[in-house]
Amino acid sequence: MSSPSTNDSAKADAQRFRDVFGAVRDQVARSIVGQTEIVDGVLTALFAGGHVLLEGVPGLGKTMLVRALSEAVDLDFRRIQFTPDMMPADIQGTNVLSEDASGGHSLQFQTGPLVSNLVLADEINRATPKTQSALLEAMQERQISVAGKTIQLQEPFCVMATQNPVEQEGTYPLPEAQLDRFLFKLVVDYPTETEVHEILERTTGSEQPEVQKATDGATILELRKTARDVAVPEHVRNYAVRLVIATQPGSPHAHPSVNEFCSLGSSPRGAQSLILAGKVRALLDGRFAVSTEDIRSIALPVLRHRVLINFRGQSEGVRADDLIQETLRHVSPESVVAG
Repeated sequence: MSSPSTNDSAKADAQRFRDVFGAVRDQVARSIVGQTEIVDGVLTALFAGGHVLLEGVPGLGKTMLVRALSEAVDLDFRRIQFTPDMMPADIQGTNVLSEDASGGHSLQFQTGPLVSNLVLADEINRATPKTQSALLEAMQERQISVAGKTIQLQEPFCVMATQNPVEQEGTYPLPEAQLDRFLFKLVVDYPTETEVHEILERTTGSEQPEVQKATDGATILELRKTARDVAVPEHVRNYAVRLVIATQPGSPHAHPSVNEFCSLGSSPRGAQSLILAGKVRALLDGRFAVSTEDIRSIALPVLRHRVLINFRGQSEGVRADDLIQETLRHVSPESVVAG
C-alpha cells in the first residue's frame, strides 16, 4: 500500500504535467484556430516521446501548427520541404571541403536539418524511398549514419510529418515499416465557418499573434519520465493487447469485417503506443493510472495507419477508421476483463 507522501508526490507530478501541457496548448492556440483534437494529439505525442503524421489537404494549417509548437517549446527546430530530387545527404548532412586560415583544405562534416530536436518533415510522401529510409533510421534509432560515422540525436527528438492525401503524381507512399514508427496519424479536417472568420481576423490584419515560450527540452524529458511512471492495471493492459490482436485478420478476436476487408493489422508497436498515449491522457485527467477509456479515446489515431485495407475493401470504400470503430464495438472492456 502506498504511503500518503507517495500519493502526494504523484499528485504533484500529475499537476505539474497538466500545468506545462496546458501552458504549451494555450500558446499554440494563439496561432491555431480550433483543431483542438489535433493540437492535443500533437502535444500528446511530444510528451509521450513519439512521432506524428499529419494528413490533410493544403491550407489547413498543418505546417503552421508545428511551427507554433516550436515557438512554444524552447527546442532546436528545423523544417525540411521534401521534394523528389532530395537525397539522404540533404537531410542528414555531408562532408564539405573548407579552407583554413593558412590556405590549407580539409573535409569537415556539416550537419543536416535532421540533427535537431523538433523536425517538421513537410510533404514527406514526396521524398524518394532512399531519403525516406534515412528519415526512418533517425525516427527509430535516434541516430543518423552518414560519411562513415554515426551521430546520436539529442533528446528530445520528435518528427512531425505532413502529407497531402489527394496528390498522387510525384509522390511515394510511405512503407508500412515507416508508418509503424509514427505514434499517431492525425487527420486534419476543414475548419468550421466560424473558425474561418476567426482565421481571417487573426491573419489578415496588421497585428499577428505572437507565441511565447512555455517550456523547454529539459522539462519535456522530465515530464516524459513522469508519464512513463503512470501505472497500467492488468485489465487495461489486457484490453490494449486484445484490441490490437482484434485488428489482425484471422485472429480469434477479429470481427468478420476485419477478416473480409483488412490485409494487415497492427503490430505489438500499436499496443505500446496505446499504453504510452493512454498514460498521457490519464495524467491530463488528474489520474496516475490508465483506464480502458483512455485506451479507447486514442485508438483511432494510434491504429488507423497500422490497419491496411485490402483491394476488396478499397473497391467498396471501406476505411481503416471504419474497421477500428467496428473493432471498438466488438471488443468491449467488460468482455476482456471477464475473459
